[in-house]
Amino acid sequence: MVASSTQTQSLCSALLCASVLCPAAKQQLTMASRHRMAVPPPVVVLLLVCVSSSAAAQKYNAIFNFGDSITDTGNLCIDGRIPQITFTQPPYGETYFGTPTCRCSDGRVVVDFLSDKFGLPFLPPSKSKNVTDFKQGANMAITGATAMDADFFRKLGLSDKIWNNGPISFQFQWFQQIATSICGQDCKSYLGNSLFVFGEFGGNDYNAMLFGNYTTDQATRYAPKIVNTISRGIDKLVAMGAKDVVVPGVLPIGCFPIYLTIYGTSNSADYDDLGCLNKFNDLSAYHNTLLQKRVAVLQARYRKRGARIMYADFYNGVYDMVRKPYRNGFSSVFETCCGSGGGKYNYQNSARCGMQGASACASPASHLSWDGIHLTEAAYRQITDGWLNGPYCSPPITHS
Repeated sequence: MVASSTQTQSLCSALLCASVLCPAAKQQLTMASRHRMAVPPPVVVLLLVCVSSSAAAQKYNAIFNFGDSITDTGNLCIDGRIPQITFTQPPYGETYFGTPTCRCSDGRVVVDFLSDKFGLPFLPPSKSKNVTDFKQGANMAITGATAMDADFFRKLGLSDKIWNNGPISFQFQWFQQIATSICGQDCKSYLGNSLFVFGEFGGNDYNAMLFGNYTTDQATRYAPKIVNTISRGIDKLVAMGAKDVVVPGVLPIGCFPIYLTIYGTSNSADYDDLGCLNKFNDLSAYHNTLLQKRVAVLQARYRKRGARIMYADFYNGVYDMVRKPYRNGFSSVFETCCGSGGGKYNYQNSARCGMQGASACASPASHLSWDGIHLTEAAYRQITDGWLNGPYCSPPITHS
């Protein structure tokens, strides 16, 4: 039987006191030694778990996250729940928080699980009016965020497709203000002991183009420019003192109910053998290929500075769940848990999750897709584990 995290913490407390073995544990080890017996395997295993948990909790003094709705924990909702914003309404948040928290899921998202892993509180939104102490981290991510600035989309005639102004450049401004409040002008030491998650970025840039009637081929032409913008952001973080930077790629959008519903066709050749739309996944894969190549360059460039630039593979983390749903605990990968309309995808743009006519499934944990656009807490938990321990992060976050 494997102990739960709560049980493990209790057992660790019983065996470890101020990082020293408690008397009872010492006595058991002494008795085993005295009788020339091997230490009982459960004790050995438990001690290793305790030491491992303690080390993980002490690895970082803070986490700083940048991104969009995949990891937003409240920046778009700092003025309260706006009825027009569907994810500020029930049943969002029902699984873990019991109420909407401005997270685009039924519960926790990746950065929440990372915070848990390293013994840190959930990240407060950087724009929060109620938080003044960001010493243990902050979340700059905001729903709808893009890599590119508004002027980029204006020139493409897509201004109406961008509905907030939180691109990378703005998120850096928010972060610099927070960094100054934490450590003044000399932040390199502090930031060097923090974990940075930079993205994903690019998803909303492509969404703006695709929902603005650009073809996937047209959108693909802008991928190098988007990746360059992401790369410059990583350069800025390292210049400020960041040592551990996780850089996620974009997701396989061709497997998501919103795309499958809006762009579905009767031509089987448009789909792969799992039922995902080829051309949309090809766009995501192309972006990720460019990003991985750039990350490899940055890894080589900054290795001598002691910096780790880690590519986090959102794409294959999700695609593997689509490929082997039952192995990952899912009975449904294409059906939206919280949606309307029934059918294969249970998604209607006019009655999305949080809107009248939509309802949530009985078991979100059995679904990959929460609202047709974002994932369930269960999916984010598995993705986070893949980032921490492999195989969906190169190198894995916990590997020093």
